[in-house]
Amino acid sequence: MPLGQINLHVTFGGPSNYRTETLAFEVVGFHGTYHAILGRPCYVKFMAVPNYTYLKLKMSGLGRVITVGISFQRAYECEVECCDHAAAIVAFGEIANIRKEVTKEAPDPKRSTGAFEPVKGSKEVLIDLGSTEGKIVRIGTTISSE
Repeated sequence: MPLGQINLHVTFGGPSNYRTETLAFEVVGFHGTYHAILGRPCYVKFMAVPNYTYLKLKMSGLGRVITVGISFQRAYECEVECCDHAAAIVAFGEIANIRKEVTKEAPDPKRSTGAFEPVKGSKEVLIDLGSTEGKIVRIGTTISSE
């Protein structure tokens, strides 16, 4: 959800050939690699034509065409930064989910486990009569009505 909207004067070009318009930007509350994203409202206001293949934006100026461009190297750096940022967001979400699961499955330290006590109605039976180790097993002597 946008936090609000801000109107800013945006100027393209140089001192001899420029164009200035006021654009409305949506303010959002998340971190990203871009400080501003120019979209169709900007293109309409400036009557600009984007060329995504050559990373150029062309618009009419005072006397001639204004061409705004970026280097392919800088575009690649922005893309790598964006991918790293997206990976960090995904990792943060996965860590949050793991923390939720771990807290659900963690034993309660306040709960008393106590010592093992045999069930009422059980008796001890020696497993091997010939053994001197005295290994025994507990067997229930009552049968449930179910």
